[in-house]
Amino acid sequence: MLRVRFTPEDLMRVRFADEPAPMVELVLAIAMLQRSDAVFGLWRRRMGQTLTRTAGPLLEVVPATAKGPLFLDPPNPGFEDGLDHVLSTPTALVRSELRRVHAPDRRPGLWTRQLVDRDRDAWRSLERAVRTAHARVIGGSWDRIRAGFDAERAWRTQLLAGHGIRAMLAGLTPTARWREMTLEFDSTDDVEITLGGAGVTLLPSVFWTGRPLLGRYDQSSFLVYPAVTPLPLIDEPSTADALAMLLGRTRATVLEQLIRPRTSTDLVRDLGLAKSSVSEHTKALRAARLITAQRDGKAVWHSCTPLGLGLLTGVTPVAAPTPGGGL
Repeated sequence: MLRVRFTPEDLMRVRFADEPAPMVELVLAIAMLQRSDAVFGLWRRRMGQTLTRTAGPLLEVVPATAKGPLFLDPPNPGFEDGLDHVLSTPTALVRSELRRVHAPDRRPGLWTRQLVDRDRDAWRSLERAVRTAHARVIGGSWDRIRAGFDAERAWRTQLLAGHGIRAMLAGLTPTARWREMTLEFDSTDDVEITLGGAGVTLLPSVFWTGRPLLGRYDQSSFLVYPAVTPLPLIDEPSTADALAMLLGRTRATVLEQLIRPRTSTDLVRDLGLAKSSVSEHTKALRAARLITAQRDGKAVWHSCTPLGLGLLTGVTPVAAPTPGGGL
C-alpha cells in the first residue's frame, strides 16, 4: 500500500506540471518495454526491434517497475536540461540508487558497475543510449504525448472544478481512496509518505499504466500517475487547417488557446483581437459546448470542455469518476 499523508496546506498546494517531462516519459517507456500490458503490445514489438542495440544499456538500469534509478528521470520540462541533470548527478547518489535498484534480486552487470565507478566511457555510453532512445521513442511522438498530457491536465482541471480536490485526487486511479487525510493507492510495497505542507505536483504519463509513483526532486514531491488515455490510443492531433475548416481559423485558434484556462483579457492580449471579437467567439464556442466560462470577480475564465478537448486532441472524453470512500 502506498499512503500519502496530506495536511490542509498540502491540499492547497497540489498543482499540475505545466508540461510533460521528457526524461520521465523516456524512463517510463523503457520500463513499459519490459511489461506485458496489452495496449502497448504492438508498440512494444515495434520499439523493441529498434532499441535493442542502440539503447539496450538502459534496459540494464531501468526495471520494469520504473522505480528508479531516481537520478535518471528528473522532471525537467526540457530534454537537454534533464540530460544535463542526469550527467551531473553526484557520485554518491548514483551509487546509492543503482545499488537500490539492483538489490536484492538483480545482479548489476559490468556496465552498471562502471557507472557506479564513474567510468568515463560508461557515462558516454549512457548519454548515447539516452539520446538515441529519446530520438526514437519520444521525439517522433512528442505531438501525441503533448496532446495526451494537455487533454489529461484539462480533464482533471474540470474534475477539480466540479467535484473538488479530494475527489479529483481519488480519481487518479481506480483503486485510490481516502482514509481521513491519507490518500491510499494499492501497491506491492508498504510505503507511507508525509508531504509536510509542501504539497505535490501531479505529472500524468501517457507511457505508464502501472501504479502511481511518488518521488522527490530538489525538495519537491512529484506524483506520476497513468493518464486516462495511453499513447497507443491517442490519435495524431487535429491540424490547425482541419480545425479552421470546421470552426473558422480565428475560432479554432481561440479553442486551441483554451486547453489551459485563460481569461478574456488573456485572449485579447495574446491573440491581438478586439474584446468584442473575443466575446463573440467564446459565446459561439460555449453554445457548441466546446468551452465553459466561470466568472471570478471582474475576470471571466474560459476553458475547454471534454468535448472540446476531444476535438483538439483526438482523445475520447471519459466519464467523471465515482468519488472514493470517505469523501
